[in-house]
Amino acid sequence: MQPYGIQSMLKEGHKHLSGLDEAVVKNIDACKQLSTITRTSLGPNGMNKMVINHLDKLFVTNDAATIVNELEVQHPAAKILVLAGRAQQEEIGDGANLTISFAGELLQNAEELIRMGLHPSEIISGYNKAIKKTIEILDELVEEGSDIMDVRNKEQVVSRMRAAVASKQFGQEDILSSLVADACIQVCPKNPANFNVDNVRVAKIAGGGLHNCAVVRGMVLKTDAVGSIKRMEKAKVAVFAGGVDTSATETKGTVLIHTADQLENYAKTEETKIEELIKAVADSGAKVIVSGAAVGEMALHFCERYKLMVLKISSKFELRRFCRTTGAVAMLKLSQPNPDDLGYADSVAVEEIAGVRVTVVKNEEGGNSVATVVLRASTDSILDDLERAVDDGVNTYKAMCKDSRIVPGAAATEIELGRRVKEFSFKETGLDQYAIAKFAESFEMVPKTLAENAGQNAMEIISSLYAEHASGNTKAGIDLEEGRCKDVSTINVWDLHITKFFALKYAADAACTVLRVDQIIMAKPAGGPIRRDQPAGMDED
Repeated sequence: MQPYGIQSMLKEGHKHLSGLDEAVVKNIDACKQLSTITRTSLGPNGMNKMVINHLDKLFVTNDAATIVNELEVQHPAAKILVLAGRAQQEEIGDGANLTISFAGELLQNAEELIRMGLHPSEIISGYNKAIKKTIEILDELVEEGSDIMDVRNKEQVVSRMRAAVASKQFGQEDILSSLVADACIQVCPKNPANFNVDNVRVAKIAGGGLHNCAVVRGMVLKTDAVGSIKRMEKAKVAVFAGGVDTSATETKGTVLIHTADQLENYAKTEETKIEELIKAVADSGAKVIVSGAAVGEMALHFCERYKLMVLKISSKFELRRFCRTTGAVAMLKLSQPNPDDLGYADSVAVEEIAGVRVTVVKNEEGGNSVATVVLRASTDSILDDLERAVDDGVNTYKAMCKDSRIVPGAAATEIELGRRVKEFSFKETGLDQYAIAKFAESFEMVPKTLAENAGQNAMEIISSLYAEHASGNTKAGIDLEEGRCKDVSTINVWDLHITKFFALKYAADAACTVLRVDQIIMAKPAGGPIRRDQPAGMDED
């Protein structure tokens, strides 16, 4: 039988879905599934997810960005939401969960509208009007006086950072955010806009508890010193990227040796050569040698003789950070360093933390370019989660260096936005007013989810929030511990304006992108033998 219609145009084996029911609703459905996964981990009482990725690595976390990155999302429409979440994570570093959950909620409401008979393009135009209005209202909700901020004032930093850290580690946000704030303030450059997230490092060491965490000015390397010298104070540092060892010659040569004396002298020349090189380094004033590759036996012997401390940093990136901390220039081969190429460290010492030997490189006075937060916890997965919380804190600090305006947290902003956008929808004529009203309803997802995750009655809380806001108290939010409405400024929960701004913007964009699709045409997957399960430890590609 001859294929006809669209079948005859495309190769066999393709899939073609079109029309509202097949394409749009199916897309919306896939996105809803994704947002249901992330939604339960929204907010401080969010549940953890256990994700095992294709390499059998286990993640236990409630950080939406990590979850959706590790899930290999196959569905093309749901991928759009993943990309929106990822964009938020790259841009701000916090609020990926809000982006994905809110986009899912918008799409779910769009589905109801489609079932009522609205055309997707009307919904899109309504959503676009609504997001414009939302951004205007968001600017009005900014706390007065918060646009000027001293990024080196710890109190102000912590108040803005607490909410971001609490959403990952509820109940420990005070300890963590003060640690992160300390670390960030130490490495903050003269012009805060140039703050580099990479300058706050995290060293994870199992054992101990949160109260053992500390901030070190400088670096913590998880390796022991190579030689027997374990401490150096006020030392100059020479960095050799190519390793400290004799280099084999390029050419192959044959040496004829006639007498025993010649044989003895032949071995001695190598020794004298290395001694010469190491002596040159020692004479230049360097007391610490850092090698990027292997350290030879003989070279190590001479380093000991000249009282040089030897460290080995095998990772190239760590080596660069080390150079940044000490202000050294990495040299390629072992030779006498220029005085300008030497770095300086106040102290380089091997310390033992819970049975793990670490080398601590401290730089107190000079260019405080790197700070390390030493995290302690009982298991690896808790450590990973703490690291994500610190990461969110540091990213929030970077965001507040750019724009320090804050809006009320604890769902106060969302309820107010929902209320004001709803009012705006009554003024609209035309069919998109229904879409605007649904957009306003979608904001209820945030308080509803926060309350549900904390195990409270969501409907009661939402109605009392609306009542508070209608009576003019725009800062009323949920106090999760007591389960009732409270003024946010009393419990000190603030969110950065820039986080909310991008999260809502990306969510609306992603939702509109998904709604604009009306046909899915999938070609037949490229042929080739069907892959059996790969051997463990192999990568996808």
